[in-house]
Amino acid sequence: QVQLVESGGGSVQAGGSLRLSCGVSGRTFSNYGMGWFRQAPGKEREFVAAISRSGASTGYADSVKGRFTISRDNAKNTVYLQMNSLKPVDTAVYYCAATVAYGLGSRQYEYDYWGQGTQVTVSS
Repeated sequence: QVQLVESGGGSVQAGGSLRLSCGVSGRTFSNYGMGWFRQAPGKEREFVAAISRSGASTGYADSVKGRFTISRDNAKNTVYLQMNSLKPVDTAVYYCAATVAYGLGSRQYEYDYWGQGTQVTVSS
C-alpha cells in the first residue's frame, strides 16, 4: 500500500509563493510517476502538474505554466510543487497522486494513489 501525505499549504496574498511537499511511503518511490491536482469549491478536480519517475520530464496545465514548478527528490521520497506569483484563482485543495504508468498523466483515472489534500488560499 502506498501512502501520500501533503504538507505546506496555507494562506498567502496574491503575488506570494508557497511550496507544497508530498511524502510517499510504502513502495519504491522512483517506480511512480507523480502528479499534482487541485479542486476549488464547487468545481471539478483539475490537473496541475506531473513529473516522470526520474524527474527528467515534467508537464503543466496552461493555467500554471511559468508560475509553478514540480520537482522530486527520489532519495527523500518526496515530490514538490513550488508555486510563485499566486493568484486568487489558485485557491483550492491541492492533492498529490502517484501512478505506476509511464508518461505524464493529466487525468485522474491515470493515477493509482492519492493523498488527503492540503488547502491553499490566496487572497487579493
